[in-house]
Amino acid sequence: MQMTVVEEWIEGPLKRFVDDAGAELALLLHPSGQVLAQHGFARAVDVMSACALAAGIHASSAELGRQLEGKPFRGLHHVGRTRQIFLAEAQSPRGAYVFLTVFGPESSLGLVRLYFDELVSGLAAAAPPEAPAAGPALAEHFERDLNANLAALFGRA
Repeated sequence: MQMTVVEEWIEGPLKRFVDDAGAELALLLHPSGQVLAQHGFARAVDVMSACALAAGIHASSAELGRQLEGKPFRGLHHVGRTRQIFLAEAQSPRGAYVFLTVFGPESSLGLVRLYFDELVSGLAAAAPPEAPAAGPALAEHFERDLNANLAALFGRA
């Protein structure tokens, strides 16, 4: 499967994660839902749907954790019939990102968590020293920015 990234510094750590953890699908996105990197998706509409769901789940589970335990839930895991999902926040020098991965029976939650920690370390080490000057994710710019990132990921830039 093909991996595509919006920013080149993400590719190395994400590729290592996918290879080591045996991930079928992987997404790295901004908490607003804007995609930064993907592996395993063939269609842009699938990436958009997964990003929207991941951002919503991340936001709602963080708030639920704050309500229940006074701190946000940081890692979620769901077991399906044939695949499992792991969703967690990845902190980097450029801020927080949401990471979603889908893996099958050839991997395990323990391996995914282990390699997720390595992914976070790899992103921190690979991140350029200065973040690009970006304003807040505003509703009037969200669709434009999302479409630009999807175009970059799927070769339509």
